[in-house]
Amino acid sequence: MPEYKIVEVRSRRDLRRFVRFPDILYKDCPQYVPAMHSDQIKSLTKVAPLQYCSAKQWLALDADGKVVGRIAAMVNPRYNERYSTRRARFGWFDVIDDLEVARLLLNTAEKWALEQGMDEVHGPLYYNTLGKQGMLTEGFDNIPPFNCIYNYPYYNDFMQALGYEKECDWVQYAIEEVAHLPEKTYRVANIVRERYNLHVGSIDRLKKDPVMVKKFFDMYSRSFAETVYNFVPFTDEEIAEEAKSTLAFVSDKASCILMDENEEPVAFGILFPSISKALQKARGRLFPFGWIHLLRAMHHYEVCDLMLNGAAPEWQNKGVSAVYFCDLSVKAQHNGLKIAICNPQIETNSAVNIWNSFQHTMFMRRRCYIKKIR
Repeated sequence: MPEYKIVEVRSRRDLRRFVRFPDILYKDCPQYVPAMHSDQIKSLTKVAPLQYCSAKQWLALDADGKVVGRIAAMVNPRYNERYSTRRARFGWFDVIDDLEVARLLLNTAEKWALEQGMDEVHGPLYYNTLGKQGMLTEGFDNIPPFNCIYNYPYYNDFMQALGYEKECDWVQYAIEEVAHLPEKTYRVANIVRERYNLHVGSIDRLKKDPVMVKKFFDMYSRSFAETVYNFVPFTDEEIAEEAKSTLAFVSDKASCILMDENEEPVAFGILFPSISKALQKARGRLFPFGWIHLLRAMHHYEVCDLMLNGAAPEWQNKGVSAVYFCDLSVKAQHNGLKIAICNPQIETNSAVNIWNSFQHTMFMRRRCYIKKIR
């Protein structure tokens, strides 16, 4: 039996090996989408959630010192306080097809969680709800959106063999004929728009106004507070960081924000051009040529990622989704958009029923696993 050992990530070299390991593991996998190495290093060392979360990372090495697995473990005290739990999270979990390596990695994370006073471990998750989460269980033949995990099917076998059970599933659909909505949707949109005096605002103008940016992200946070599983409200630092990293990619060309008569944001639909194939060509590096592939992808809208859609709590169940979907549909026609891949949504959320108004197919299913450790 091969001999393996676990080492904690402590040095810059360890961190680079941690970040690059999936590129080696999935080098022959046509569905794998590499993350940008610089973004991953930042996520592991100096993002806003680390102001209140504790975290560790480990590598599994074989007898020759070759990396054969990785894992991170985190404790989010704001999550535990909100839900009255004592849970640690695991993430950045990748492993060769060897159950013993998976056992070593998860046992290491569990031991650390026990030292932190935790009762359970669940994942794969990020520090908060803004990062990659959910182990892929269906849709292995599809290329995921850039912000979603891809993993081999055997990962799920390992989780079950090591005592982990399903906590929840997220589903993702491929929405076809985005540019052509049922006639009923347009009628509903017109009624709702006139009844509540709503209009489409300018995202490009909003991005230049710090006050409006803050209002948008406050609304964004409130819209998910009661509907997104495991959601924890964002700190001001997290909002500022998310605004800086994502707003540059959002524009009036493909996305929509709805405003009321007082110019207050009430609902939104955010689309990104799919950059997954561009990231495959970039191979995790922005330079020397990775940026060219990404720049080209940002202007190609045949396939897009429906990153976010929602409404402020006081505007939910009033039909406002029909208004912003109609606006998105018009823009889809103009951009030549054919397919939209929706972001993961918890399977028990009634909001997934909105896709019944569209021609859609199951694209991916992903799972959060959980295990009691004491």
